[in-house]
Amino acid sequence: MDLMTDISAQLSQSDSARLAQVRELAQGKIRRQSIDYWNREDFAPALVAELGAAGLGAVQLEDCSHLARGLIHAELARADISLSSVVGIHNELVLGMIHELGSEAQREMWLPRLGKLEAFGAFAMTEPEHGSDIAGGMSTRVRREGGEYILSGRKRWIGMGTIADFALVWAREPESGAIGAYLVESDRPGFHASKIGNKIGLRIMQNADIELDDVRIPVENKLPGATGFAAANHLLMQSRAWVGWQAAGAMLATLDVCTAYAASREQFGKPLASFQLIQQALAEIAGNASACLAMMGNIAHKQEAGELTMADAALAKSTATRLARDAAAKGRALLGGNGVSSEYEMAKIFCDVEILHTYEGTYEINSLIVGRALTGTGAFV
Repeated sequence: MDLMTDISAQLSQSDSARLAQVRELAQGKIRRQSIDYWNREDFAPALVAELGAAGLGAVQLEDCSHLARGLIHAELARADISLSSVVGIHNELVLGMIHELGSEAQREMWLPRLGKLEAFGAFAMTEPEHGSDIAGGMSTRVRREGGEYILSGRKRWIGMGTIADFALVWAREPESGAIGAYLVESDRPGFHASKIGNKIGLRIMQNADIELDDVRIPVENKLPGATGFAAANHLLMQSRAWVGWQAAGAMLATLDVCTAYAASREQFGKPLASFQLIQQALAEIAGNASACLAMMGNIAHKQEAGELTMADAALAKSTATRLARDAAAKGRALLGGNGVSSEYEMAKIFCDVEILHTYEGTYEINSLIVGRALTGTGAFV
């Protein structure tokens, strides 16, 4: 029983071939190979190079359907959620942001190398004291002095922050209160990034604390299209939808691991797969994954028609990650003691799914966005 059959049948021949290529790469060169990097909480440059060689650094700009792009992200998450985050954030919030909101000079300078994963950027919005309330609480400041902007402040949980060639820093002008985005190269004086360690999940993704101590950049480094929080909201809307595809991939991975384990493991002289409770757990995991794929297929159709709303994206993100969390818990329990060892993969998936449930807007905040759309009443404070 292949849950991907029905939804992938909707793809064109070229999109289907591209998806098959990504699946072969992900399962053959990423899935098992990622475990050691995950255990050591290290970046995986060799594996990222494989992804770059396959053109996944610019999947956001590929001439394919939104459904195909979503399924590609799901296949990457099916192999490793950390590396799918590297690819997804890179495409949705860095390459995509420069392509949509950057200047022509910024696009010419960065897009070719970003597209090959030969350069990396970081999306720097969240702060130590401001996560869910970042729109109103952003404390990073920027001021103009002649032909330069000067940035000061702190950012936290910035993916690829210790590796990136630049950060796309969101900051506020104190006098006007206007929010904008600025391309800040990581080798500029006053830019400091330190790794956040001891994470339980997404351990290959290198998150960082970033300090900006009066960092000077030329005025040309401001992104002309990134004016106001509305521009950020559009990016975040699309990235929340992308996390739904990650959750779908996580559930497919859970099903892969659990069905293989149930077929090979024996207890009381019988295959684990022959026990009713095991089959029930597998059926529930499959049901979660199937429901999520159907929902995300609908999201892709809305994206294709230009009809996606923030409430749609929030519903997809919150629901998909809730279902993935439920599936991962069932999967970890199904493997018994082996479910707590990353060697058997399920523990790795279980921990990574916890991060999906929280990042790109927590489960609770996304639920409140949906609640506001349903009732017409905000309940955030």
